[in-house]
Amino acid sequence: MTKTIRELAADLAAGRITSVELTQRMLARAEAHRAQGGFAYISLDGEQALMEARASDAARAAGWVPSPLAGIPLSIKDLFDVKGQVSSAASQALADAPPAPADAAAVARLRAAGAVLLGRTNMSEFAFSGLGLNPHYGTPRNPQDRARVAGGSTSGGAVTVALDMAAGALGTDTGGSIRIPSAFCGLTGFKPTAASVSLAGTVPLSRSLDSAGPIARSVDCCAIMYAALSGQDIADNAPALKGLRFGFTTDFVGANVEPQVQQAFDRALDKLRAAGARVEQFDFPELLELPGINGGGGLVAAEAWHWHRTLLDEKGAQYDQRVAARIRRGQQQGAADYIDLLDARARLIAIAEQRLAPFDAWLMPSVAIVAPQIAPLEADDATFFATNGLVLRNASVINFLDGCALSLPCHSGGQLPVGLGICGLAGKDERVLQIGRAVEALLGTRE
Repeated sequence: MTKTIRELAADLAAGRITSVELTQRMLARAEAHRAQGGFAYISLDGEQALMEARASDAARAAGWVPSPLAGIPLSIKDLFDVKGQVSSAASQALADAPPAPADAAAVARLRAAGAVLLGRTNMSEFAFSGLGLNPHYGTPRNPQDRARVAGGSTSGGAVTVALDMAAGALGTDTGGSIRIPSAFCGLTGFKPTAASVSLAGTVPLSRSLDSAGPIARSVDCCAIMYAALSGQDIADNAPALKGLRFGFTTDFVGANVEPQVQQAFDRALDKLRAAGARVEQFDFPELLELPGINGGGGLVAAEAWHWHRTLLDEKGAQYDQRVAARIRRGQQQGAADYIDLLDARARLIAIAEQRLAPFDAWLMPSVAIVAPQIAPLEADDATFFATNGLVLRNASVINFLDGCALSLPCHSGGQLPVGLGICGLAGKDERVLQIGRAVEALLGTRE
């Protein structure tokens, strides 16, 4: 049943399957996964999903098919409001919050496109980790190797797609939380320009860096979901690779890359060169300033502290204490420190515009390492924080620069998944997706 959204839409249009049948199959897989100790979904909404599927089939029979997502089952990260449900952000501290009075803007857009919503997916508590561990609801396991993480924070969402428990997942990305689990699970994820998808009705982590987008099986799947989420018409053409100019840098994002990841990245660059693309190394030394800029916790800690300070006072004992410790770093930042962060961000964005101007896209390993083992991360704080920092490092650059990026598989068969990052600055979403289609076709690694 491993099919793209476009393929499933064709099956629905041809009558080879109904939305009810498709939804039933995915719900059955999800129930079996939970029964076997899987932790991808925090909650399933089977009755409501089947009601939506029946309505979709009836609308199709009457000639109403609002988009390629019509009748397609999707999963929703537990940050997004769904009317009548609790948005717990996978935290016990919000488990008794009142049900949402209305859908989040992103959820409403998916509903308007005709999607069927299956349930809420597990995640790093409050989306504050790139590893996906959760001490409250269990840690989703990597479908390729259950001893390894699925990646965070949209860990459950990635697992639902990888195991055919949803055709696509709605996630968020503050420092890589869509692209990291996509890379670790052999999937495709798209982090849009933050302003292009409304975050109204979403539990925030960092108002400056948060973005919402899809995890799915292909670039086309991500483009279909992004079109619904953003309200934009996204062309589905792919440019010829010959003559395109790609840049990569060893500054910061190219350091301390695991050999398997480096080999997969280099192989992808070689294939692009063989296809006639110009692939050039460039210097971006200003990226080396980022550890110093974010040394006090950065924008994430400052803005998370603003939102969490009262809840931490009331229910701090119910938090994942590793998450609480990172949020509390924001308490040490003053107003001047925060303004310095905003100024540093604006300065680096301006520099990035100059550095990237010659290129059609910026390429980098989505994550510097393959998915790490879970046990050492659970056992030792120092290992957890060091690994988390390295996992977040590359992807978070794009959030800081207010850019957009795809991660798509570039590993060889039989190896642990590796993600190739195809990146652009703000507003380049459609171009990045178009280039992603061409690169995906060349690499031929869609799961």
